[in-house]
Amino acid sequence: MSADVKLDDVWVQFGNFVAVREANLTIQGGEFFSFLGPSGCGKTTLLRTISGFQDPTRGIVSIEGQDMAGIGPNKRPTALIFQNLALFPLMTVWENIAFSLEVRGVGKVERRKRADELLDLIALPDQGDKKVSELSGGQKQRVAIARALAVEPKVLLLDEPLSALDLKLRQHMRSELREIQQRVGITFIYITHDQGEALTMSDRVAVMSDGVIQQIDDSKIIYDRPETAFVASFVGENNALPGKVIEVADGYARVETALGPMRGTVSGSVGLSAGDKAYMFVRPEALRLGAGDNRFKAKVLTEEFEGNMRHIMFETVMEKPLRMSLINDGQSLTEKSGNEEEIGFDADLSVVLPHGPLAAE
Repeated sequence: MSADVKLDDVWVQFGNFVAVREANLTIQGGEFFSFLGPSGCGKTTLLRTISGFQDPTRGIVSIEGQDMAGIGPNKRPTALIFQNLALFPLMTVWENIAFSLEVRGVGKVERRKRADELLDLIALPDQGDKKVSELSGGQKQRVAIARALAVEPKVLLLDEPLSALDLKLRQHMRSELREIQQRVGITFIYITHDQGEALTMSDRVAVMSDGVIQQIDDSKIIYDRPETAFVASFVGENNALPGKVIEVADGYARVETALGPMRGTVSGSVGLSAGDKAYMFVRPEALRLGAGDNRFKAKVLTEEFEGNMRHIMFETVMEKPLRMSLINDGQSLTEKSGNEEEIGFDADLSVVLPHGPLAAE
C-alpha cells in the first residue's frame, strides 16, 4: 500500500526566520520523489513537517487525503530513516529490524518471521543473527530500510541516508534503493544535496533554494530544461553567459552577450521579452570545437584529465572561464594551453532564462 502526500501552502517559520515558504505540491502514491537543494534550503524541514516532527506555521499537510494537523509522528502512516541510521549495536540484525514490532507487542515467532521476509527483500538472507558491527556500510543501510518497512508504512521518508558512504558504495546503493522501492511499491520521499542521487533514482525532483521550491519535474527536464537561473546553475555543470534579450520568437531567444549575439531555446513557461536581462546557459558537454550554431573564439587555459572525460577551460572576454567537456576517445590531445580555438554550440542545446540568483559555487 502507498499513499499520496499533499502540501497545500505550507510555511514553516522559526521566529523571524522563514525556513519554508509557500510549498505546494502533490506526491503521488508509489512515487519516488526527491527534494534536492543545498544545505539550509529547507528540504529537511519539509521532511520533518511531513513526518510530524515539525508543525507547519501555516498550511496543510495531507496524507491519503487526511489533514495531519494534530496527528503525531507515531500515528502517521510514515516511517523515517535518519541520516545516522540509529541502529542498535547490541542487538542482532533481525532484532533491529523487528524492534518496532516488539514495541507493538508482536510475539517473537511472528517478529522473526517478518524480519526474515524483509532480509530476503533487501537481499541479505540468513544474515539475521549477525551483529550490526559485522555488516558493511551498504548492508547497514539496507537493514535500516528493512526496519522502517517492518511497520508497513505507506510513505517512507529518507533524510540523506547515503551521505556517510564512500562514492562507489553510494553509487551502488542508488540502484539498490530504487530497486527496493519498486519492489515494495510504497511512496518514497528522499532528501539529498547530491544531484546524482536525485537524478538517478527519482520519478520527480523538487529543487529548493532559500525555502522556496524552484521547480518540480522529472530528472531529464530538470537537467535539460531548467526554469530558473538557480536550477540551471545548481543542477550539474553549466556555463552562464549574461546578456540582454534582443528578440524572442518561435521558442528561441537571441541574446546579446560579451561574446556576441547568441541564439538559444526558451521554455514555454518562462516569460522573456526584448530588453530583458537574461542568462544563456550552455552545458560543458554541449560545447564543441569548430562547430555549432553559435561560434566564437576562446583561448585554452588548462585541461583536466578525468579518465573517461577531458575538461578544457577556455579564457574569453567574460569574467569567468568557460568549461568544455569531451569524451576521451583515445585520440592525442591537440588543444594546448595558450592556443586560440573556435568553439561553439547549437541553439537547441542551450537555454535562455531570466536574470536571477545563481547557485553558490
